[in-house]
Amino acid sequence: VQLQASGGGLEEPGGSLRLSCAVSGRTSETYAMGWFRQAPGKEREFVAAITWSGRSTYYADSVKGRFTISRDDADTTLYLQMNDLKPDDTGVYYCARRKVHRGSDYNDPATFAYWGQGTLVTVSS
Repeated sequence: VQLQASGGGLEEPGGSLRLSCAVSGRTSETYAMGWFRQAPGKEREFVAAITWSGRSTYYADSVKGRFTISRDDADTTLYLQMNDLKPDDTGVYYCARRKVHRGSDYNDPATFAYWGQGTLVTVSS
């Protein structure tokens, strides 16, 4: 499975960006996916996750109400709509995919098997 993240860039505080993650080489079965981010000098942190069915979503408290995770029905693309961006949202954003079904510990990056290369988001005036 290969993941390709895109859509990052420079945006002013209060602005919006939409990240995409293209999925290729997958099997016919669908698995949970998520977004993580890493700011300079900090550890990678959980941002959002979506279940294999797309029916449930999970968010870090810092982005709840501002970010929306979604996936297309064909399981080929994962999205992250980011609104009301803040300087603290700056970092490299990574998409990730599980390869087994397991519990809702989506905030643990170790539970994700496949990772994209990351796309840089910079929020600054």
